Amino acid sequence: MAPRSSERVRFPGALGGLLAARVERPAGAPRAWALFAHCFSCSKDLKAVGRITRALTERGFGVLRFDFTGLGESDGDFADTNFSSNLDDLVAAADFMRRELEAPSLLIGHSLGGAAVLAGARRIPESRAVATIGAPSDTKHLVGNLLADHPELEDAEEAEVRLGGRPFTVKRQFLEDLREHTLEESIAGLGRALLVMHSPVDETVGIEHAARIYGAARHPKSFVSLDDADHLLLRDEKDARYAAEVLASWAGRYLPADDGAQEPLPEGTVSVRGGKGFVQEVRAGRHRLVADEPQRVGGEDRGPGPYDLLLASLGACTSMTLRMYADRKEWPLEEVEVTLRHRRVHAKDCADCESETGLVDEIEREVEIRGDLDAEQRARLMEIADRCPVHRTLHNEIKVRTRAV
Repeated sequence: MAPRSSERVRFPGALGGLLAARVERPAGAPRAWALFAHCFSCSKDLKAVGRITRALTERGFGVLRFDFTGLGESDGDFADTNFSSNLDDLVAAADFMRRELEAPSLLIGHSLGGAAVLAGARRIPESRAVATIGAPSDTKHLVGNLLADHPELEDAEEAEVRLGGRPFTVKRQFLEDLREHTLEESIAGLGRALLVMHSPVDETVGIEHAARIYGAARHPKSFVSLDDADHLLLRDEKDARYAAEVLASWAGRYLPADDGAQEPLPEGTVSVRGGKGFVQEVRAGRHRLVADEPQRVGGEDRGPGPYDLLLASLGACTSMTLRMYADRKEWPLEEVEVTLRHRRVHAKDCADCESETGLVDEIEREVEIRGDLDAEQRARLMEIADRCPVHRTLHNEIKVRTRAV
C-alpha cells in the first residue's frame, strides 16, 4: 500500500542478457507477491502496467514487472526472441523473485503476456492464482495479425514491421514458434484459480478469446468485463485502476493470508506513514487507507486529504449516532446523508465565535434525514447530531502530545 517503494533491478534472461525490471513494494510487509508480464512489443513502463501496479501496491501487494528480452531496457535483440524465450524469461523472473524477494503467488499477464502466464504457470509451482487482461486464447492469433499487416513474413527469413509505431525486426522462426504452441492444454491443466478480464469492444484481441479461455479452464474461474476499455487500457486511467481493484479483491480469496506480517493495530490506534511526496499510508486496526493532496498543490490525488478525512470522521460519527438513536427508539429512519465543508473565516465575520481576531475554522454540516418521520422526530434527531462523540471531541479542549520515537 502507498507510500510504496520502487527499485530498479536486473537479472539474467533466457538468452543470456540482463533483463530490466522494477520491484514495487507496499509500505510494510507485502501480503503476497505478483509477477506482471506485459503485452507484445510493450514494456514494463506502459502507463496501464504502472497504474495497475500502483493500485496493487496500495492494497498491500508487492509486484515485479519486467521487460522481455530485446524490449524496453532489457538487453538482447528482439529479432532473436520468440514465445518460447518469453516463457523462459517469465520463469527467470520468478527465479529471481524466489532468490531475492519471495516466489510469486499471483501471475498477471496483459495481452500476449496473458498467454505467457497461462502457458508458464505450471513452471512456477508457488503460483496459486493467474489473471489475464485482454489475452488471446491461442498464439496463432498473433501470427494472423502479423501476416495480415506484413504478408512478406510468410516467405522472408526476416522482415521489418511496425508495432505501436516503432520498427521491429521479426524473423520467420518467431512465427514458426508461435504456431507450435497450443494454449488449450495449458489452460485446461492450469490447476490454479483463474481470472479472465477482457473488454467486449477490444479491437486487437476480440472478446471471443476470453470466452475460449474461460470455456477451456476448470474451476475456480471468474470472468470480469472491462466494458468500454481499449486493448492497452490507455484511453481512461479508470480502466486500469478498476482492473487492479477487481484483481486485488479476487486474488485475496486464493492467496495466503498476511501470516501476521503486519498485525492489526490495537483499537484506538492509527498509524500514518509517508515517504516521498504527499501520499500516506493510513492504518487503523486491520484497515488500510490512502491519504494524499490534490494535484493543484503538488499531490497525486490518490486519496482524500487530511481535512477530507477530518470531515469524513465527523460525518460518519454523525450518521452512526443518528442510526443508533433511531434504532433504539424504533423510529423508521431509512437513511442519513451528511454533507460537510471546511473553510477558514475571519473571526470578526463570525458572530458566534469566541475569538475576536485572526482566522477561525468553520465546518458547515448539512444533515439529510430520510424516512417516514414526523416533525418532532426529525427535530430530535437534529439535536442528537450535535451529540456525536467526534462532534464533542472537536468542541472540547484537545491536547496533542508529540514525542520522538
